Amino acid sequence: MGLRAFNPIRYGALCAEAIPRVIADDREFDRMTKKLEDLAFRDKPTAEEAALAELLAALIQAYDDRHHPLPQLPPHKMISFLMNQRHLRQADLLPVFGSRSAASDVLGGKREPSKAHIRKLSQFFQAPADLFL
Repeated sequence: MGLRAFNPIRYGALCAEAIPRVIADDREFDRMTKKLEDLAFRDKPTAEEAALAELLAALIQAYDDRHHPLPQLPPHKMISFLMNQRHLRQADLLPVFGSRSAASDVLGGKREPSKAHIRKLSQFFQAPADLFL
């Protein structure tokens, strides 16, 4: 069973159904998000479905970045903000910091996160590393 090549006609039909465009309001954001979720939860998406999902994700991210930007905060406050958004506790970050004392020092603002911490925080929160600098 080989990989199927990308079919522009099938992709065009998917786009005609989804009608992707620059998102201007929350209603359109919700519509695009639902369409992306429909595509993301398929067992074996086609190349065309994957391409449309990538486009929708970019449109959704652009809207979210414009209308709901993350605040500019010092690293320890950014970590706390993200923890609050996800209902996490300090203990949930032990895989990132390795010890309670390191987590406590960074979250308390007593020390800056190390490069290793920043890399792990970026992966843990699925966020750009520069949020933690």
